[in-house]
Amino acid sequence: MKMGMDDAMEQRLVALRREFHAHAETGWTEFWTTAKIASSLESLGYPVSVGKEILDLASVMGRPSEETIAHSIERALQQGADPVWVRRMDGYTGAVAVLDTGRKGPVVAFRFDIDAVDVSEASDEKHRPFREGFASLNENAMHSCGHDVHAVIGLGVAELLMKRKDELKGVFKLVFQPAEEGVRGGKAIAMKGILNDVDYFLGAHIGMGIPTGSVAPECGDFLCTTKFDAVYKGKAAHAGGAPNEGRNALLAAASATLALAGIAPHKDGATRLNVGVLQAGTGRNVIPSKAVMKVETRGLTMALNDYVYARAMEIVAGAASMYGVEFSVAKMGEAVDALSDKELVDLVTERALAVPGVEKIAQVVSLGGSEDVSWMMRVVQQRGGKAVYFVLGSDIAAGHHNEYFDVDERVLGYGAALFADLASALSER
Repeated sequence: MKMGMDDAMEQRLVALRREFHAHAETGWTEFWTTAKIASSLESLGYPVSVGKEILDLASVMGRPSEETIAHSIERALQQGADPVWVRRMDGYTGAVAVLDTGRKGPVVAFRFDIDAVDVSEASDEKHRPFREGFASLNENAMHSCGHDVHAVIGLGVAELLMKRKDELKGVFKLVFQPAEEGVRGGKAIAMKGILNDVDYFLGAHIGMGIPTGSVAPECGDFLCTTKFDAVYKGKAAHAGGAPNEGRNALLAAASATLALAGIAPHKDGATRLNVGVLQAGTGRNVIPSKAVMKVETRGLTMALNDYVYARAMEIVAGAASMYGVEFSVAKMGEAVDALSDKELVDLVTERALAVPGVEKIAQVVSLGGSEDVSWMMRVVQQRGGKAVYFVLGSDIAAGHHNEYFDVDERVLGYGAALFADLASALSER
């Protein structure tokens, strides 16, 4: 049973992708996006859960201030978000839809991330979204990684599955995940229990160096990561008249930064550490009383990431002691490693070439970074299920997270069709 789509549906998906692109919202502020997704799913006949209903709040990381959330809600409503769905979210974003065929079969889940990146979109004629009038309306928020495409592919899958509901078996769960950027939202969904009964889990990313018309059936080399903010609090004093009365938070943070860069690599595999932001001080003649560091650690395995993170905590604490300041650490994001199951990799390989628009099977993609879909894959696999994460090829105008990023929209059609065809195949197992 093939799950193809006609030209009219493809054109609708393109128009929808451009609408999502124009309403880019960064992690945990995707109120317009979630409302649009929920409304679309409901119109197809799906029961839909949103916001707090789908999240383990204790596992939420890196959520902005309540002031930012309130502003984001107000902006979404001004831009036409359905207030009924916004109220139901109760300050949190993301959506899950379930199709229960009523016939015995496997539980199959799909994950589509929905957030934008903290990037100001290019505003000149060589950038197609600007030229054709669908560039982001929101300051410092741009779909420069393709999550607008992911969300629309998910809605395309939902439509194709509902059209064939009477021919399918089992249960299908469509997860529209907030806050993937910074790996902040995946764990909250995984820990909620939504995936505890899943037999097969599928996720994918567009682009990533794979050209239009190709599918890479596996994406590997997920790096475990921990994102954290370290805050030093000292004491301000006159830098000339009484420097001895101060406690210099800037020096503590600077010393920690240099020491973090000296963490030894590990014999067992790749590790990474980066201090991406260091903010401190209020004036030239004032001993800085506060400093903020935004840091990430990574490792090819959990053990390797834990090694870097543990050393980082020793260094952060040591610098505070050396300069007599207080410190606090808050985790802002986290992801684990992930491996796709060969059974599903082989299924993607087998089915992809039969989907209109797919012409080639590409090599395995090395992620070389982190992705919090890994939490969901791990939960499914730990309970005996199978999982796969693959790449839908799409030519891109610039690299991921670049202000000139854009995609070949043909991926919408064959992306949705491939997911739906895989669902159909798994339904028979």
